[in-house]
Amino acid sequence: MKQETVAGKGSAVARLATLASRTQAVVAVARKHADDVDRSARFPKEAFDEIKAQGLLGILVPKALGGEAASFSDVADVCYMLGQACSSTAMIYAMHQVKVACVARYTRGSVALETLLRRLCAEQLLLASSTTEGMAGGNVRASEAPVIVDGDHFTLERKATCISYGAAADGMVTTARRSPDSPSSDQVLVAVLKSEYTLSHLQGWDTLGMRGTCSDGYLLKVAATSDHILSVPYEKIHVEAMVPSAHLFWGSVWAGIAAGAVARTQQFIRHAARHSDGKLPPGARHFTQALASLRTLRGLLASGLANYERVMNDEKALASLEYQSMITLTKVEASELAAPSLVTPVPQSLQG
Repeated sequence: MKQETVAGKGSAVARLATLASRTQAVVAVARKHADDVDRSARFPKEAFDEIKAQGLLGILVPKALGGEAASFSDVADVCYMLGQACSSTAMIYAMHQVKVACVARYTRGSVALETLLRRLCAEQLLLASSTTEGMAGGNVRASEAPVIVDGDHFTLERKATCISYGAAADGMVTTARRSPDSPSSDQVLVAVLKSEYTLSHLQGWDTLGMRGTCSDGYLLKVAATSDHILSVPYEKIHVEAMVPSAHLFWGSVWAGIAAGAVARTQQFIRHAARHSDGKLPPGARHFTQALASLRTLRGLLASGLANYERVMNDEKALASLEYQSMITLTKVEASELAAPSLVTPVPQSLQG
């Protein structure tokens, strides 16, 4: 038993090392194009070409469906590393993995969903998300457009005010009302590939940051077999998978962005001190606060990831007020802790 445990630990270490090296290959490409991606508000194609080449889009999928069965902490580490290089690349990757987390958890033997995940891994397909809509805006727990089921097929037409990287995605995961007679809160989650939907551009959006996410509005029309509708109510998916994965992965992206800013600030301070007889620049006093905030943020996320991985298969624990309050506060605290690292003064020559 002891030998098996040691072997298992060795295998895990090797897997993490491989994942880190694959991510570093993406980081090198993403960093090279980050400035142009944000300045031009364009999809980070070069970075995602490398992400696909490194096989990183399907790492969260179970091995039985062609994935690597990576942990949530593994995915969070990738988000963190990417965030240091290109915020848009990192956020798109995080949003994709949130959708994968939801679909992979609730396939429930659906041939269509299992096929989608197998293709995602084999072909390195990128999933986009459509959860904002019309008057509901950013209220993820309310949908206007219903699925219209006819036999073993369904259709869906929704005016999505925002679908990040929709034009570049290979598939779509979207919320919808269960039926035309259902209340807006009675929702389902739908997962389809590009051949099963169309997008018509409705509006643009100046994001004032992370412009490479290309978060435009579209008219989304879906026509597919009914087994593309997840059998589990979205209310359950939202609590058990959507919210935890979004808050933890997004928080990891923010931490990565903050870490990148701190590293550039440190570089500037050292450079300035070397050229002024050791005298520190005025902005240096903010560096210690930024570094402390970043360390606290990383600790917060590590704790949040450990807590989720501990209870992720305990439906009662996930639905508890205690856990839902904790995971919501994690997102709030992560955004607040990232801020000091991002406002630390850095000259234009060291930005990017």
